[in-house]
Amino acid sequence: MADSLDRLYFAVLEARDRSPSVSRTSKLFRDGVQKMAKKLVEEAIEVGLDAVQMNRESVILESADMFYHLAVVWAECGVTPAEVMGEIDRRERLYGIAEKLPKHAGAAQIRRMTPFSTRRKAAS
Repeated sequence: MADSLDRLYFAVLEARDRSPSVSRTSKLFRDGVQKMAKKLVEEAIEVGLDAVQMNRESVILESADMFYHLAVVWAECGVTPAEVMGEIDRRERLYGIAEKLPKHAGAAQIRRMTPFSTRRKAAS
């Protein structure tokens, strides 16, 4: 799966600079991060609604759309699939693969999740 996400991510990066008239991906980048986030949320809602209806085929199709929009958001935010996979690996070591972080993460966790550039500005 990581290979597929990597290929999708790099294809998104490649399409970013194409003409928006021929590339929906490029148009998303031109429309800005708010539009990208909105599309990601719409796809996630569609996956959820299809899951509630137990519509397996639609869950598959909408999940693929959701991964695409997630890759677009990652590219805009400078996040790579490798970084996300690294976080999944870290969580697996701490909590097991099928668990997520507790809601009350400690200060070290919050600091680790804060972008370095933001921490640097705060320290100045």
